[in-house]
Amino acid sequence: MTIVALEALSFGLDRLARAASAAGHALHLFTGDRAVYRHELAAVAPDALTVVDVDTTDLDAVRRALAAVPDLAGLVNTTDTWSVPAADLASEFALPGPDPAAVRGLRDKSLVRRKLYRAGLSRGTASDDPATVELPAVLKDSAGTSSRAVWIVHDEAERRAALDAAATTGMKGTLFAEPFLAGPLYSAETLTWKGETRLLGVTSRQTSRTPAVREEAAAFPVALPPHEGERIAAWVAEVLAVADHDQGFAHVEFVLTVHGPELVEVNRRIGGALIGEALCRSYGNAVYEALVDITLGVRPALLDAPATAGREGPAVAFVLVYADRPGVLTGWRGLEGLAAFPGRVEWYPVRAPGDAVAAVDDQRGCTGMVLAEGPTAELAQHRAWSAATTVRPLTAP
Repeated sequence: MTIVALEALSFGLDRLARAASAAGHALHLFTGDRAVYRHELAAVAPDALTVVDVDTTDLDAVRRALAAVPDLAGLVNTTDTWSVPAADLASEFALPGPDPAAVRGLRDKSLVRRKLYRAGLSRGTASDDPATVELPAVLKDSAGTSSRAVWIVHDEAERRAALDAAATTGMKGTLFAEPFLAGPLYSAETLTWKGETRLLGVTSRQTSRTPAVREEAAAFPVALPPHEGERIAAWVAEVLAVADHDQGFAHVEFVLTVHGPELVEVNRRIGGALIGEALCRSYGNAVYEALVDITLGVRPALLDAPATAGREGPAVAFVLVYADRPGVLTGWRGLEGLAAFPGRVEWYPVRAPGDAVAAVDDQRGCTGMVLAEGPTAELAQHRAWSAATTVRPLTAP
């Protein structure tokens, strides 16, 4: 039997291929741009993955490609952009998968905020009138990804600047406003099957100062006091239930405010960047084996793993290395010195020399990531950060 991945996260494809092979299935990747996966394609065994070049924004072309796949058993999607098309196509081809209507609802950040507010899980609701909403507030694209089209506004000058920028920014959804949340940012990494949710762990998140609001670093798993971990596990399960997410992985970003956890957004997938790799350092490839199980409509074994699972492996942190300015990437200075740092430091390139770096104020400016291990997430973060400060991307006009 064959499993098809309709695009994928930039990292994790090798692990997914291994999980599919272990289950006795072939894996095909449908992609419109192989360059996105250059790191993974260099690591995956040649016989473990078949790459099918197809315009994945053309659903008719994807349908024809799916119809040509021998013994099609499942359609896996790990991205936000293709989550709705993947759900629609899975339903059309009578494959296991989520309810397309639920996926559409979850992609609408404004709708999710309103649902949570009605359920008493958010202290504020969404506003379709960012020009008059009470400040401070966050203005964002209702279907945005990768921290793009997000503006934190504290006063009228910042509001005017944000509205002007939004007017010239191509959006996947519509501009709306929601309350500004004061506190540190985290994400809950979860797995759900038929409404039963397991919290796999919490990732700490570091973002830049405004106005860029880009993600800078992350560490997993955060050590929480027992009562705090239990509270977050119960809260995130309730949030996912209200948001109509009843199967699959979820990456739930939240701020730990003085009033408790408050949702930022829900992504129905494994976390991006190297969060999937961080999960695997704790749980092994059971993470991607669970993704294969869900794709095939089978209860994932990871959901029933012992409560101590995920505590044996090292903690992991990674730092995103951004270009200083837009331009053409010509290489990096400092990579040769990473081996001198503690924590089994590794370099994960996102771009290659010759690639254009169009912007540096969101994830498009990331050229690669430095990952380090440690006995705790805090120590892993210190190690990753110290190593990453020595790496500098080089760009030419």
